[in-house]
Amino acid sequence: MRNSPDSSQTDACKQMVFLPKTDFPMRAALPATEPKWIAKWQSLDLYKAQRARAEGRRKFVLHDGPPYANGNIHIGHALNKILKDVISRSQWMMGKDAVYVPGWDCHGLPIEWKIEEKKKKKKS
Repeated sequence: MRNSPDSSQTDACKQMVFLPKTDFPMRAALPATEPKWIAKWQSLDLYKAQRARAEGRRKFVLHDGPPYANGNIHIGHALNKILKDVISRSQWMMGKDAVYVPGWDCHGLPIEWKIEEKKKKKKS
């Protein structure tokens, strides 16, 4: 069994490894720090500032459909949302007034279709 290194060995290693000195804490402590970040972001109102900065630029509007209109949620829904986010952000970074518009109206057809399917199953 290997013995643990003594203090002289660890001191020698510390002198050989050149790690930068930073103000970052060693632990993230997310439950404590995340609410502070969110409060700062809300106080800055970044979205409002972004919208004001984009005023007058060429428009790029991405209309999205309902989130789960065609059945239960699956990984394809996540991929869809991620791709739409990447597209709208990249358009904004290219200098356009990019707006993401979430949509909910699909005229009820997918939901009505599911209800009709359930009724048919109950009858048979």
